[in-house]
Amino acid sequence: MYLTLKTFSKLPLVAIQSLAKVVGRLLFSTHSSARKTTETNLRIAYPHLDDQQREQLIKDSLQSQCMTYAESIKIWGSSTDYALSLITKIHDKHIFFDAINAGKGVIVVVPHFGTWELLNVWLNQHSSPVIMYKPCKQKDLDRFMLEARQRLHAKLVPTDETGVRAIFKHLKQGGLTVILPDHVPKKSGGIYSTFYGQNALSSTLASKLASKTQCTVIGLSCRRTNQLDGFEIFVNQISQDVLSKDLQLSVDTLNQEMEQMINAAPEQYLWTYKRFRGSPQNKEIYSHTSKKS
Repeated sequence: MYLTLKTFSKLPLVAIQSLAKVVGRLLFSTHSSARKTTETNLRIAYPHLDDQQREQLIKDSLQSQCMTYAESIKIWGSSTDYALSLITKIHDKHIFFDAINAGKGVIVVVPHFGTWELLNVWLNQHSSPVIMYKPCKQKDLDRFMLEARQRLHAKLVPTDETGVRAIFKHLKQGGLTVILPDHVPKKSGGIYSTFYGQNALSSTLASKLASKTQCTVIGLSCRRTNQLDGFEIFVNQISQDVLSKDLQLSVDTLNQEMEQMINAAPEQYLWTYKRFRGSPQNKEIYSHTSKKS
């Protein structure tokens, strides 16, 4: 598998994206589990859409999600210079550099949105982040990812208390970390907070670190252009409420900010992820999908 990934990453980006779009269309036309989960999530997130609009968004989303995975392989297997050459524009970059220069430490919150692996390359040109890393169960894929990430300036720490302490220390020293806040955490690491109208179990890690360190929190996303001729990075100012000692307010604020980022291009969000599982208001929300999905 390792050699397959290396070979695949050498294909031209346009070819990789074209193949991914074909896979996305197949997932749509075969009424796959990925389509069913995406449809469920989009019905929750955008209930105002009519059937035709929702179907088009499902189709676009599945193609985009497949492209995201394929683009990640391309980025992992390519040089830093090549990856950076794909970035055509950076919006509101002054927010990022102001945060870096403030010297208070920076938490960059990155939802599973767009081509987030390209952000790793860009961030490492301007900082030496400490980032949590959970090894992939597939050893060849894990080796391929680690080779890509270890050539950058990032320090990878485990997804446990040791890693949290390392990030806390780094922030107190004025460093930068990246947190993906839109996963479903263990109950011990989350609280319920509204996300797209659902009472969703939400991670408290970013909020707790922000509250304790009073660092700067910004949002970052990387979206492919409609013409597929490159990628644009968007920097978002996050409300100061995320620094609140009131954990509920902080997490609620972060979820609201994530919604605003996603709404800018909803087809590029990872809607195949069962983000609303465990929601007390609808425990059987994904009952139509297989147990493995």
